[in-house]
Amino acid sequence: MVGCISLNFTGMKRMASARKRSRSSGSSKKPTKRPRYVVCLENKRHRGSLETRKVYRALSDAKGERAGLVRIIDESGEDYLYPTRWFARVSVPAKAKKALERAGV
Repeated sequence: MVGCISLNFTGMKRMASARKRSRSSGSSKKPTKRPRYVVCLENKRHRGSLETRKVYRALSDAKGERAGLVRIIDESGEDYLYPTRWFARVSVPAKAKKALERAGV
């Protein structure tokens, strides 16, 4: 004769207390509300990554900004933190913003 065993377990289901403490949004970076642009004034030791007098897109990074850094998408296409003093923020007209976005800046 074969018996039937009933198992009581929750498997991978999170407990209610664990669900309340989790603050993960599933993404490590939050997208910027609108693109910001800066012009490079200095590129000490980063001549391959930054060109002076070139416009770059800046991403918001609150932690970096508190440390005096700005997150820039550089020549490699990746975003890195650089000293804020190396850049000046620029106002870009809407028509120019569209052109910069199409160009991948």
